Formats: sequence, C-alpha cells, structure tokens
Amino acid sequence: MIGRAAIGTDAAPSKGSASRFLLALAGLLGVLVFLGLGIWQLERRVWKLDLIVRVDQRIHAPVVAAPGPQSWSGFKAPDYEYRHVQLSGRFQGGANTLVQAVTELGGGYWVLTPMRDDRGFTVLVNRGFVPQERKAEFQQQSGGLTSPTVVDGLLRISEPGGGFLRSNDPAANRWYSRDVAAIARARGLTDVAPYFIDAGASGADSWPRGGLTVVTFRNSHLVYALTWFALAAMLAIALARPILAGRRKRDAAR
Repeated sequence: MIGRAAIGTDAAPSKGSASRFLLALAGLLGVLVFLGLGIWQLERRVWKLDLIVRVDQRIHAPVVAAPGPQSWSGFKAPDYEYRHVQLSGRFQGGANTLVQAVTELGGGYWVLTPMRDDRGFTVLVNRGFVPQERKAEFQQQSGGLTSPTVVDGLLRISEPGGGFLRSNDPAANRWYSRDVAAIARARGLTDVAPYFIDAGASGADSWPRGGLTVVTFRNSHLVYALTWFALAAMLAIALARPILAGRRKRDAAR
C-alpha cells in the first residue's frame, strides 16, 4: 500500500508539470505569432506609404504614350501602374465586356472596350461605369471600327481570376474582375497589351462615366501593428506571472 501511494504521488506532479510546460509552450508560440503579425503590418505600412507616394506622383505627372510591345517583357505593377497615359486609335465596336462593379454611383458595370492603337496593338480601355439598368444598352453590338479617337487615362494592371469568392465565367459572359488575358481570349483579340486603361473623367451626364478610379488608399496598418504588439505583450505578461509568483514563494520559504 505504501509503495502504491508513493507511485501515485510522484505521477501527479509529473502530469501537472507536463501540462504546465505545454501551456507555456503554446503561450510562447502565441507571443511569437502576435509579434510576427505586428512586424508584418509594419512592413505592409511601408509598402502602403510607398504606394500612396508613387500613385500621387504618377497621376499628376505629364501624360506619356501607353507602353507598346517593346515594354511588355517583364511588365511589373510597381513600374507602371497608375501612370497617366494616352492612347490614339479606334475602338473596336461590338466587343464590349461588362465587369461587375460597385462605385460611388452604386452597383453596376465597368465597360471595357478594345482599342486598336495606331501603332498596331490592342489595349482594353475601361471607358467607365454604367448602372445596372443600362447593361443591355452597352452589351449590344455596334459593329466595325469607330472613328479615330484619343484616350487619356490611368494605366492599370490586369486582375486575373475574378472577384472575392467569385470566379470569372467567360462561357456565360459573367465577369467579376478586369482580367485582360481572359477577356482577350474570350473576344478573340490578338496583340493585346498586358494592362488596361481607366479612361479619364467624362461629362456628368454621359455614360459610361469615366474618371472613377480609386486613388485613395486606406492605411490602418500602424493601428493593426500596435494591436498585435499589445496582444503579444499581454500574453507575455500572463505567461510571466506564474513564474514570478513561484519565485516569490521560493524566496519566502527560504
């Protein structure tokens, strides 16, 4: 009986020590995760501030010609996105693509029309926004090439795949993002630039309504970072309290 009691007494502290060790390990892992998330938010803040400065400089810079095929190799968003560009050519009638959108004017569609540049390549131009009730009007085919025109706007990078939880469905002609490559394939377009252009502001009574590109960016990354760091600090304090309490008890017992 004495031997059994001794075995049971030794086993209980072992199990308790193992539980405390695992709990402390999980807490330490949590602290590291929170610190990592805080650091990531600081890195995102640096990226966002750089984006804000870059976009502000580009939208106010002098207009330049839209990049031609010689610039398409290694085309990257940080080097080109939001540049103020100009395109001269003809819209190709009968090839509108309507992409679902929500803007300051409400829900509706972006109207993307291919434009054949005078230099011999095609660019998708987001001519602007139309409300839901005008969808059928801009889906109708007009046929042929339109008269020569010039488009001023902001260069944007293709948005492959679709929108949030919704994939583009070219077969059903349902589009949730401005996916240049997919739209070009669906419309049988060739020599298409790897970007599209958001046309500049149009008249207040005209459709499509251009000039609705969002060029302001929410920057709450510092708040998020401080939140994660605060959580890391609180968890670290919670982990340290039992250790400090144990030390005080041992010091008092001496």
